[in-house]
Amino acid sequence: MQQSDTQFSKLQWLLIVGGLVLYVGDIGTDVALALTYFQEAQYAWSGLTVMFILSGMLVTQIFSYAWFWDDTRNGEETTAGMSKRKFAALHVLGMGIFTRYYHLLKEGFKELWTTTNANQAEVPERHLRLFCMATDLSMLKLFETFLEGAPQLLLQLYIQGRHEWPLLRIISVAFSFCNMAWSLVDYRRNLRRSLPHIRDMPSGVPTAVYLFYKLGTISSVILSYSFLLTLSIYSTIAFTLFWLLGTTWAHWLQTDFCSSRVLELLYRAVVGVILVFSFFNVKGQNTKEAMVIFYFFHSVVSVAAPLLLAFLKPELQSTTYFWTVGGLIYGGLLVGLLCLVLYYRFLHPRPPDFDEVDGLKTETATANRLRTFLQF
Repeated sequence: MQQSDTQFSKLQWLLIVGGLVLYVGDIGTDVALALTYFQEAQYAWSGLTVMFILSGMLVTQIFSYAWFWDDTRNGEETTAGMSKRKFAALHVLGMGIFTRYYHLLKEGFKELWTTTNANQAEVPERHLRLFCMATDLSMLKLFETFLEGAPQLLLQLYIQGRHEWPLLRIISVAFSFCNMAWSLVDYRRNLRRSLPHIRDMPSGVPTAVYLFYKLGTISSVILSYSFLLTLSIYSTIAFTLFWLLGTTWAHWLQTDFCSSRVLELLYRAVVGVILVFSFFNVKGQNTKEAMVIFYFFHSVVSVAAPLLLAFLKPELQSTTYFWTVGGLIYGGLLVGLLCLVLYYRFLHPRPPDFDEVDGLKTETATANRLRTFLQF
């Protein structure tokens, strides 16, 4: 990795603040929606909204504390001297991600704005540690995005397809899309900067193309699923089958992400949820064939969903909702696939020469965990 790749800049610190604002806005609007549904006596929608919020929160707290435990067990200091009991209490209260945000922003501010006569030889190491902290955080946010944000977005689209679009629900959908897009790009950039054997993704055009690839494909899939739900609520059975296929694939690949068997099973289940919405390289291996199969399948779903709704529920053809969402499905799919081909054909960073023995023999627990994170 080049020296410049490990420089944690003030702009990156500010972008983390922006990510925190999006995260709080997404959670806040979802909580407000749950309360609104409850006040309107729509208890099923309120219960589902709360369930998605709590499921994402619970899983992220479990993994956050497990990583903290692994790091401290291997002698790493990751929480600025915080006791295990206090750290555990914060996770029980659902504050794990916010705790990590606090320490990352605090350490970053200290390094970038207040350090004056620091040992310059240690600067790259300290900046790399900041990137590792940011990558842990972005991985947790990625889990939360697909466990809470994506299902929540699908639920709101389904509800709003049946009723008017009040301002609060529009804001909630907008926050969910923005938070999802930001989480994907933030995760990719932080992961690549924290691993010595993977080149950083350049800013500018490559980042923009990658963003449109992910946002286009994920948006078309979620909107297609909302059409299938409008067609029949039993489409949830198909979504469950998609999750089982993704989870089974993770089992077949024999992922080795967690230090315990129980957590590994939970991790594979989470990977299955992510694969319902987007493709990820589960074990950092060559997955060109798997990616082609994945996006071919999802393209079929995206193309077929509006056609099925048009033929089986022709009364919807006269609604603005049908034509708007149908156009977004086909437009998002086209833009996403074109950007996918463009990115991996011309813009994807190629791996540098890497001496595996020299590069990995002194890995810390954190570095070893980062190397097994989802890659794409």
